[in-house]
Amino acid sequence: MSELITSPQNPRIKNLLMLQQKSRERRKQNLVVVEGLRETAIAVGNGFRITEFFVCPEISAPADYMPLIGKAKVTELSAAVFEKLAYRESSDGCIALFEPRWLKIGEVKLRPDPLVVILESVEKPGNLGAILRTADAAGLDAVIVCDPLTDIYNPNVIRSGVGCVFSNQVVACSTEEAQQWLKEKGIRSYAAELKASSQYHLHNYKGPTAFVMGTEADGLTQKWIDFCDERIIIPMLGSIDSLNVSVSAAVLVFEAMRQREFSVV
Repeated sequence: MSELITSPQNPRIKNLLMLQQKSRERRKQNLVVVEGLRETAIAVGNGFRITEFFVCPEISAPADYMPLIGKAKVTELSAAVFEKLAYRESSDGCIALFEPRWLKIGEVKLRPDPLVVILESVEKPGNLGAILRTADAAGLDAVIVCDPLTDIYNPNVIRSGVGCVFSNQVVACSTEEAQQWLKEKGIRSYAAELKASSQYHLHNYKGPTAFVMGTEADGLTQKWIDFCDERIIIPMLGSIDSLNVSVSAAVLVFEAMRQREFSVV
């Protein structure tokens, strides 16, 4: 029979809160916190292993989650305890712990004409999650996060990306590693850059392509601008000088997919 936790002061609940809030603790315990059945299903469907499953029986019934969790330990939570843990306005009453994967850049599997996005020092979890959702939707080969300022398994990355951190090849590495990898793989790189003069839609993205995006506040550093084969810009027609980085990534990625006739072969 499942254990029922009714006190927010329970040590396991305190540990769950630490895992949600502190990337250092997630690294130390080698665990990822996932709230939601949809995100849990995506993780399980992509081979991630549940180590423990927490559920509020007042919100979620066994028929909703039992097909997903296999032999994972199930712990029931009272509504008051779950409310303390939930970071969504509306929740389906479950939180799963998974073992993460730390993919190295040399382990990335590529198709003959790969399409990848490279993010330099991305810091807002919501933007990273949105880009991962775009990457999944477009069937990208990989998302490379260089010198990251946010944990790729931050709960807000998982939430905003509806679990797509589990369905993409995602790598966190240094700029130097990413640049060396691009050279070795013969991938042409395009710097999305505000001072560029060449509009993005004038280029051919049918061959091996990497779009390189900078930070939300400052854009790309000079080391990436100097490295990339081309500098491109999405023209702005109003008073603002740029789009949100996740929107810019979607525009560029789907232009490439349009040119490829939406084929991922």
